[in-house]
Amino acid sequence: MTCFCLLQMFFILLCTMQISTPDCNIPPLQQSKAIQSSLHLLDKIGQAFPLQCRREHVLFKFPHNILKLRQKDNVKVAVQETLQSIFYMFSKNLTLAAWDGRSLESFQNGLYQQIEQLEACSIKKIKKKPQYLRNVEANRLKLKKYFQRIDNFLKGKQYSLCSWEIIREEVRKCLQLIEKGLEGLENKLWIQAKIKNLLNEQDSRRADVKQKHPKCKRRHQDLK
Repeated sequence: MTCFCLLQMFFILLCTMQISTPDCNIPPLQQSKAIQSSLHLLDKIGQAFPLQCRREHVLFKFPHNILKLRQKDNVKVAVQETLQSIFYMFSKNLTLAAWDGRSLESFQNGLYQQIEQLEACSIKKIKKKPQYLRNVEANRLKLKKYFQRIDNFLKGKQYSLCSWEIIREEVRKCLQLIEKGLEGLENKLWIQAKIKNLLNEQDSRRADVKQKHPKCKRRHQDLK
């Protein structure tokens, strides 16, 4: 009886671990769809861009080169850092922003879920590959400067309605760049996988030829 209870507890614990353990092999295309969902919710937060706010033109210069890195894990960390900064920014000083509360909450929840997933996986990668920390830190610094410019702008405008609408437009551009970056990464990984499969097929064909015609190999060696 005791053994049976222990076995039950083991299976419950195993199932819990499987549910709580994040899947770190989610393809970039699936992450891109999550970003699309965030963009949809961002549109639902407010109305069309107010006419009285169109006079202001501000360049915040998102560091889009952080999404063009060769290593997939570095791109994911950059995406996580960006989403985290957006989440914190949209969590305070929103009194003058004429936005829909429910849509804003849904937008934040969607960001939080993506951040949790990416953060859990990036911590695992950092523990396994501490050498790529330098790139992560360099990207983090670029993003910090970018969001500092946004924060300074909001403070300077005293978090007015127009300032928040301008930032909402900026965040939209930012998420669109992330979406394109993830789609590009998906295409790159697909091409790499295709090349790898072709090389494996060539190797297996050569191995088959050697097995089927061992005499040819011996004659070639004798001629040498």
